[in-house]
Amino acid sequence: MALSLEAAPAADKLFYRIQEVAQMTGVKPHVLRYWESEFRQLSPRKDMSDQRRYTRQDIQLIERIKRLLYEERYTIAGAKRALRQEAAHAAAKKAVDVENIRALRRDICALLSLLDSQPTAAA
Repeated sequence: MALSLEAAPAADKLFYRIQEVAQMTGVKPHVLRYWESEFRQLSPRKDMSDQRRYTRQDIQLIERIKRLLYEERYTIAGAKRALRQEAAHAAAKKAVDVENIRALRRDICALLSLLDSQPTAAA
């Protein structure tokens, strides 16, 4: 039975070992190691003793890969393609958000300069 990240007793940790991640996600350690070789987005750092240290983001990615492969029945190639498309969509959305913020900032600066150029009424 897999535990979710929220239900894990030590969910406030910064890093998790492969055994902990296997228990949380219900994915065996050898499968996690295989996925690391297949999905370049999944690359946990290794500590000085060469043990993998997974972050919460890594675990979220593992859960997404698991969902794609086991629930949505994607192939490895299809899951890779889906993850790439999701990343491209997220990047495009972020670029649009940044451009909207820049446009808003330009409008605010224009309003401020307009207000600064207006003579103030003496009371």
